[in-house]
Amino acid sequence: MPRTLYDKLWDLHEVIQREDGTYLLYIDRHLVHEVTSPQAFEGLRLSGRTTWRASSNKATPDHNIPTTDRELGIDGITDEVSRLQVTTLDDNCKEFGIEQFDISDQRQGIVHVVGPEQGITLPGMTIVCGDSHTSTHGALGALAMGIGTSEVEHVLATQCLVAIKQKNMKVEINGLPDKGVYAKDLTLGVIAKIGTAGATGFAIEYSGEAIKSMSIEERMTVCNMAIEAGARAGMVAFDDVTLNYVKGKPYSPSGTDWDKAVSQWKDLRSDESAHFDKVIEIDASELKPQISWGTSPEMVIDIDSTIPEPKSNSESRALDYMGLKTGMRPQDIKLDQIFIGSCTNSRLEDLRVAAEIIKGNKISKDLKRAIVVPGSGLVSKAAVKEGLDKIFIEAGFEWRAPGCSMCLGMNPDQLDEGDHCASTSNRNFEGRQGYKGRTHLVSPATAAAAALEGHFVDVREIVG
Repeated sequence: MPRTLYDKLWDLHEVIQREDGTYLLYIDRHLVHEVTSPQAFEGLRLSGRTTWRASSNKATPDHNIPTTDRELGIDGITDEVSRLQVTTLDDNCKEFGIEQFDISDQRQGIVHVVGPEQGITLPGMTIVCGDSHTSTHGALGALAMGIGTSEVEHVLATQCLVAIKQKNMKVEINGLPDKGVYAKDLTLGVIAKIGTAGATGFAIEYSGEAIKSMSIEERMTVCNMAIEAGARAGMVAFDDVTLNYVKGKPYSPSGTDWDKAVSQWKDLRSDESAHFDKVIEIDASELKPQISWGTSPEMVIDIDSTIPEPKSNSESRALDYMGLKTGMRPQDIKLDQIFIGSCTNSRLEDLRVAAEIIKGNKISKDLKRAIVVPGSGLVSKAAVKEGLDKIFIEAGFEWRAPGCSMCLGMNPDQLDEGDHCASTSNRNFEGRQGYKGRTHLVSPATAAAAALEGHFVDVREIVG
């Protein structure tokens, strides 16, 4: 019987179907950070258990750590709760024998950047993490899902997850985007079309000409935001792009193990006649740079459009919260801060795109702050080697140490009340980036162009 990629990944890892209709899935890789793990480790202690397979778990702090004064290490964390969470992760990893890329490790970074970068994430794996944007890793032909703290404990103790099988959705993006339209615009365009609940109960497979033409880093941006469409997971089939990306990574197989792995990975694609419960088709050539105007990723408009009339109470509330009015153009929105970073857009390719726009220019004097936060220490090292840090600094940006930073308002990098921010992150609900902060989700290119003017501009006019 023809199967989808999701079906194949599920079948490879299904342990048993339980009487209540749920399944027990074997988990190949468990990624751990400081926010959702303390209670899980304490649960192990209280039950007298240890990890089932310590080597399958990898950890790094990312949510709470500061992006300044990194040379101070733990002493640079001034918030007591944040410091406690980071030091607790240190202690738990030592006690339970889990490898950690700690705050002083060059490999430290956002967990969804570090995993693929190190080859910890590989095709065909099941991957979980106590973070909703774990769907990012599906870009490598893997089944990746976010889990809750109780599930973190369960995976630590058993290397298995109790799960419900989702329905299959195919999002086929054909055609190629115009210059100035990027992976972030495509994934926001998908969410705008189907809504934030459009993929609830589904696992999404992204396919089509536009997806095939993307790098792995671009595919990660797309899969990262599958969760924002309501999906349990997002994934892309294995191909030569995937193969070339994972080859030679520190944790990738080598020698005869590599040959065996590749032979298995070649089947990580949907069979030609596989059934999908829902199919969404999008023409990438018709998409334009996207800008969110509201407090949900589905509240987005084209750069050359205007803010629409609210169609619901939630949209009316969003307009009021954002301090905007129907009929305003994106160019009319005065920006206060710029944030280039997050697990969605903090990789080397993202920084290159932004730097190309920034190079030789200065950011607007009307901005309070503009920051660039690389996704990992190795991303930062590579960017510095290329001179990208100098480009940003000379333009007026702050070049920061790796971490989640301003994505989620859980560390010192936060918006002031009422600030409008062009952000390359993934969520824009009320207070996401700080108390009463106003988040506009955009691509790194659009964020960079906006930094130069102090308001949104059509980046196609710059790069076209």
